[in-house]
Amino acid sequence: MFKLDVRSIILIAGIMSLLMAIALHFMKRNYPSSIKGLAEWAAAPMILFVATLLFAARGAIPNLFSIVLANLLLFGGASLLYFGSQRFFGVGPSIPLWSGLAALVLLPIAWFALIEPHHGIRVALIASFMASLAFAHARLILSSGPHTFSTYFAGAAQLLLAFAQTSRFFVSFDLPAGDAIFDNSSSSQASYVAIYAFAILAGTIGMILMATDRLRGELEHLATHDSLTGALNRRALIDACELELARCRRNHGVMALLMIDLDHFKAINDTHGHPVGDRVLIDFVARVKSLLRQPDRLGRFGGEEFVALLPETPLNEARVVAERLRAMIEAKTEDLPPCTVSIGVTVSRSDDAGLDEIISRADAALYQAKHAGRNRIESVIARPQ
Repeated sequence: MFKLDVRSIILIAGIMSLLMAIALHFMKRNYPSSIKGLAEWAAAPMILFVATLLFAARGAIPNLFSIVLANLLLFGGASLLYFGSQRFFGVGPSIPLWSGLAALVLLPIAWFALIEPHHGIRVALIASFMASLAFAHARLILSSGPHTFSTYFAGAAQLLLAFAQTSRFFVSFDLPAGDAIFDNSSSSQASYVAIYAFAILAGTIGMILMATDRLRGELEHLATHDSLTGALNRRALIDACELELARCRRNHGVMALLMIDLDHFKAINDTHGHPVGDRVLIDFVARVKSLLRQPDRLGRFGGEEFVALLPETPLNEARVVAERLRAMIEAKTEDLPPCTVSIGVTVSRSDDAGLDEIISRADAALYQAKHAGRNRIESVIARPQ
């Protein structure tokens, strides 16, 4: 009858951890620094690989190394995966909590390995820590991650590990005091080790998938947003306006465009330097976004010129929004030079030939605002002659 070789399973688990460590290491080197947690994810499988080598050497090296040190590395590697996920999702790593719990569990493990050997108690202690950590890891992934396959896959891997370790905890009460982990008749222990190996492999694959999803999202964001301010770039803004104009024509609706220009922005750059000018633009976009509604869109049209798209907004309401925006920008930010804006407002018409015609009206209104002294709002709704 086929018997599972526990030592071989442990070594296979170690080799898989090593391969995952290599894959994650190259991801860390090639992925942008904005994706956090990859360093922890890359280091953790390497630590787990060393742990499996020590576990597999049970009987050939002292128990201080094959049990105590091996479990220290096991706890450290599993915890590091969790800390990496916390950083990936923007959560501060709970290092003191899990380090303290690991120390509390490792002390009795050392006692029941070196002073009063008892395999069953050691298994119960190890399983309790690993199950608690896996449940916390699964909860973090499933509650913080987006509703995507990669999130569910990584979360399911942690839940599998958590339930397997919970089951192992209860089974441990029937284990003898002697070290039975490499007893070929102990098929249940072999099964738990095999599930652990599969769960760790699946978990690291899930983390690779989550990192890949995050990278794709960042690339898509960069393709449609201005890298400095985070506003839509010109192409993405025009696409959004075209879609909204088509919707207005289908539903006989109206949309408003606000053409916004920062007054005398060149003087800010010349007087305070371009880094300060960049901060003014970033602050401007942040404040405007705080004023706009969720369906509204703000895009950088060029230089210090921006366009706000307001769906389902007639002219009178658009002028109200523009005035709020103008007054908000005029209110000086403490650590930045004062700045004002001129705003041209227009709305779509049923007889517009296309988006260019609406943009031309908004631009004409902006020109009127600047010609009339700046820091003001003008509107044009008539078709240009």
